[in-house]
Amino acid sequence: MTLFSKTINRMQRDKEKGFTLIELMIVVAILGILAAIAIPNFMRFQAKSRQSEAKTNLGAIGTTAESYRAEQDTYITDFNGLGWAPQGNARYDYGYNTDLLDVVNAFNAVTFAPENAAVAATAATFIAAAEGDIDADSTAGTYDCWTYDETRTLTNTHNDVSLDDGNAC
Repeated sequence: MTLFSKTINRMQRDKEKGFTLIELMIVVAILGILAAIAIPNFMRFQAKSRQSEAKTNLGAIGTTAESYRAEQDTYITDFNGLGWAPQGNARYDYGYNTDLLDVVNAFNAVTFAPENAAVAATAATFIAAAEGDIDADSTAGTYDCWTYDETRTLTNTHNDVSLDDGNAC
C-alpha cells in the first residue's frame, strides 16, 4: 500500500512541474498579439530606412549641380552631363530637370511626373527627383517619390511608406 501512495505522490509532483494546455494557449495568444504589433512596425521602420537612400542621393545630385554652377555660373540641364550615378543596387530611379518626365521606372509603369516638375527648369534653377517601390507591396502605381531643388527643399510628393492609395507620383 505504501508503494501505491508513493507512486501517486510522485505522479502529483511530476504533474506540478509541467504546464497545462490553457497556460500554453495563453502564452501562444500573447505571442501572437505581440507579433501582430511588432511585425508591421518593423516593416515600416525598414521602409523608412530605405527612404534615406533617396534623401542622400538627391542631396548628392544637388551638391553636384551646385558644384557645376559654381564653376560654370549656370546649372547643367542634362542629367547625363551631370556626371552622377547611384552607387550599388539603387532602389530608386533618378531624374534631373527636363529628364524628369523621360524617366521610366524600373517597374515599367507610368513615367515620373511630380507636381512641381511642371515648372520648367532654367539655367538659374534645377529639380532632381527620385522614385521607387520601397515597401515591396508590388502594387502597380504605388511608389515613393521625392524631389529636391536649388533651394535645397526636399519634398516627399508621395510617401509609399504611409500611404497605399494606389496613386502614382
